[in-house]
Amino acid sequence: MSTTTTSATTTSTPATGESGHGASPHAYDVGLLLLRVMVGIAMAAHGSQKLFGWFGGGGIHGTGEFFSHAGYPASEAMAVVSGLIETFGGLALVFGLLTPLAAAAIAGDMLNAVAVKSTGGFFAPSGLEYELLLTVAAASIAFTGPGRYAIDRFLPVLRSHRLAYGVLTVLVAVIVGVIMLLLRK
Repeated sequence: MSTTTTSATTTSTPATGESGHGASPHAYDVGLLLLRVMVGIAMAAHGSQKLFGWFGGGGIHGTGEFFSHAGYPASEAMAVVSGLIETFGGLALVFGLLTPLAAAAIAGDMLNAVAVKSTGGFFAPSGLEYELLLTVAAASIAFTGPGRYAIDRFLPVLRSHRLAYGVLTVLVAVIVGVIMLLLRK
């Protein structure tokens, strides 16, 4: 007596976008929403520490002192720029507004945080694991787009996210991030 095993193959159906080997489109969109909201809240809160001194932050002056100690010129201006990127970029992620740009700006900003903390090893509290995680999460959002539950769905140019948007914005963010690192003493 012999047994024959057949394997079922599944193909992608254009109507549903399902391929039989993963989550449904709505599951992806909910996952992206959760990721965007959590990264966005973390970054907006962190930026408001820099700008306003909220949540135990140093405000512009205290953050400027940190930037000065880390070797950045125009340290208070750097504090404002970083605070604005984190606050408004984070809020844009929460709402899914101009997502590739917001995510890439955060990734570029966080590249500098990774570089500053790189001498402390990998693990917290003095390591760079948290900063690296935020950098990669933001870049991932730039590449994937915001998902279906985002304001970008109402913007004609961003309604249909393209990988090229993410690649272009992350490339610009990396270039600007590296330029900022080169300005350090």
